[in-house]
This record gives sequence, C-alpha cells and structure tokens, in this order.
Amino acid sequence: MAANQADDSWVALGDSTRLAIVKVLAERPRAVGELAAELPVSRPAVSQHLKVLKDAGLVTERTAGTRRIYRLNPAGVAALRDQLETFWNRALANYADAVDDAEEIP
Repeated sequence: MAANQADDSWVALGDSTRLAIVKVLAERPRAVGELAAELPVSRPAVSQHLKVLKDAGLVTERTAGTRRIYRLNPAGVAALRDQLETFWNRALANYADAVDDAEEIP
C-alpha cells in the first residue's frame, strides 16, 4: 500500500459511518443491504461509504450472483497496523529519551 493510500485510509476512518462499516465487516463479509440493515443510513449512503473505503484500500468486493459482498482487505488493515506500530515505537523511544534527559539534569 502506497503512503498516499495509507493516508487516505486514516481519512476514510475519520468518518463515524465508515468506521462503523469497518467494525461490522470485521465480524464477517456482508452485502450492502445487510450493512444498511445494521446501520442508521440508507443503502445508497452505504454504497458511497464503501466506495471511499474501497478506494482507500480498506475493503474489497466480490460478486455473488446479483450481489456484491464486501469484506475487509487484509493488506489495507495490515498497512494501518504497521503505521500504528511505527507511531507507537517512535512515541516510546521519544519518551525514553525524555526520561533519560530529565535524569541527567541535576
């Protein structure tokens, strides 16, 4: 996943409806109608949110008859996890440096 697409993923998750869709899809793959039934938004709105999530690399789709089934994209989710781990490791290292610096001050 390119850096720009990873940034798009964070932006996509900044919307509460899209975050709710991701949470629901974490349970299992679903069609648009199933998602709309679980969320307080219309089917067309769910479709629009899914497009944003798909463009950001967070969901994929497959066709099953006349329906499209959406699921989380493992590669997209892994890229977010990698970024979070990088952020966390930097924060811990900076904290350790700050503690070391504070201990050196008499």
